[in-house]
Amino acid sequence: MVEFFADLYRKQPLLTATAWIHVTLALVMLLGLAVDNRSILGLNPWIKPIKFAASIAVYLFTIALFISYLPQRHALLTWTAGVISATMLIEIALISMQALRGTTSHFNTTTPFDTVVFAAMGIAVAINTVAVLFVIWQYFEQPPALSPAFLWGIRLGLVVFVLGSIQGFLMASRMGHTVGAPDGGPGLPILNWSTRFGDLRVAHFIGLHGLQLIPLVGYLVAGSAAPEKNAPSSLLTVCAVAGISIGAMLWAHLQALAGRPLINGR
Repeated sequence: MVEFFADLYRKQPLLTATAWIHVTLALVMLLGLAVDNRSILGLNPWIKPIKFAASIAVYLFTIALFISYLPQRHALLTWTAGVISATMLIEIALISMQALRGTTSHFNTTTPFDTVVFAAMGIAVAINTVAVLFVIWQYFEQPPALSPAFLWGIRLGLVVFVLGSIQGFLMASRMGHTVGAPDGGPGLPILNWSTRFGDLRVAHFIGLHGLQLIPLVGYLVAGSAAPEKNAPSSLLTVCAVAGISIGAMLWAHLQALAGRPLINGR
């Protein structure tokens, strides 16, 4: 494992270093749970930054790995890594700042300053999404020498990730993630998805983490660069998982819009 991360750092130092920064931030912010007794929408203010820091770290490690597979002939790949790193640092900095201030980061237009913060976060995410679209284009324009199932797992994982990002913009357009009530209230442990009303974060989560699930399935059924003995069935498995992920995301989205929670806690 140490060798894996050391090799990843050699190939993609900026993305890997930024991922470790987020891991460190998540660990440091855990102290906030013990020393900060404030509450935002019924939760400790540091729960959200911790979740975002951890999720962003996983995302950065993943995208660093995917970019490392691409032929490094395109100078824009270096810029892409820089853009993704910068946008994620901006995102976690603003989320953490709002937690420190004792207010919400998302959907917050209470003051002009809060409005600017929320807008800046949206711009950062939009730029990051464009950067990921460039990575997708590179995977079709300059496909690396990977097994077909793993290659298509990465391609489809990136596409599902973008669809999940779009879910985030839909939440922003509604200025909230809960359907049928204001944000907050009873929710699932850790995830905090509403147990009484629809919650658009479920579909968002499924989409974003398709980035890890679908390529992982491709790797497990076919390996990376090793020749496949049964390529058609392996590729079919990857496509099926991608289809299920998209279907689950659409189902969760429609469930939320209908005001129904993933798990009813009433």
